[in-house]
Amino acid sequence: MKVTKLADALGAEISGVDLSKKLNPEEVGQLIAAWHEHLVLRFRGNHLTDKQLLALTQNFGTIDPPGPNTQGKPYLEDYPEINVISNIKVGEVAIGGLGDGEASWHTDMTYIEKPPKGSFLHALEIPNIGGNTSWGNMYLAYEDLSADIKKAIAGKKAIHDSTYNSAGIMRKGMREVTDVREAPGAHHPLVVLHPSTGKPALFLGRRRNSSILRLDLKESDELLDELWAHAANPKYCFTQVWQLHDLMLWDNIATIHRRDSFDANARRLMHRTQIKGDVLQPLS
Repeated sequence: MKVTKLADALGAEISGVDLSKKLNPEEVGQLIAAWHEHLVLRFRGNHLTDKQLLALTQNFGTIDPPGPNTQGKPYLEDYPEINVISNIKVGEVAIGGLGDGEASWHTDMTYIEKPPKGSFLHALEIPNIGGNTSWGNMYLAYEDLSADIKKAIAGKKAIHDSTYNSAGIMRKGMREVTDVREAPGAHHPLVVLHPSTGKPALFLGRRRNSSILRLDLKESDELLDELWAHAANPKYCFTQVWQLHDLMLWDNIATIHRRDSFDANARRLMHRTQIKGDVLQPLS
C-alpha cells in the first residue's frame, strides 16, 4: 500500500490495495491511520459494485443511512443505505439529489445529534468540466484562529438548521425559517474534540440559518461571517478534479466541503455511503 500526499493541507492518494476484495486487518488499520492523518483519501480506478461499496464502508464503522431527500424515499430501492448524488432525470423524476448547481461549504448532516463521522463517494458518471469537490481542514483552521477569536467561541454552541440541504433545496416537510434563532436542528459546539483523534476542530456545519446560542443576532452574524471567511481560506483546502471511478473517503467532523456547479445538460452520477458518528464533545 502506498500513501501519496495530494496537498499540504489535507488529502492523500492510496494505491496498491484492491478495494473490491475483502481487506485484511492490517490493510484496514493502515487505511484508518491514513484517513485520520490526511482526512481525505482518494482511490483511483475502482470499479466497485454497490454491494462492494457497502462492504468496504463497513470496515470503517456502522453504515449510517442517508438523511431525508426531497422525494421522501430512498433513491435506490435495493440499497437504501446508499445515497445517490446526481442531476440525471428519468422523465421528470430525479434519480438523485443536489442537481447541477453549486453546493456551498458544509459538513454533512450536522442538523442531527450524531453527524456521520465520514463518507465514501464513488464517481460513476462525470461531466467533462465542472463538478469538482473541495475539502477544507478544520484542525488547521482552528489552530490558526487568533487568541481573541478562540476565547470568543470557547464553550459556545451554534444551531445547525435542518430546513435546507447543501444545494439550498428545502427538505420535504420543512417550512421557511423566519427567525434563525428558532431554526430546527441540533446544537453543536463551535469547537469539538474529534471522537477518534482527540484533536480540536472548528465545527461550523453550514452558514445558512445558523446562529450562535446566547449571543444577540448581530454579534452572532458577525462572528459566524468571520469564522466562515477564515475556514474557507484556500490554504486549508484541497480540490478534487474527478476521474471516472474515483472513490473518495473523507472525515466529516474535521473537514468542510463544497462542490462546483456544472453544465445542466451533462450527466453526473455518484453513489455515497456514510459512517455513523457519535455525540460531539466540546473542547473543555
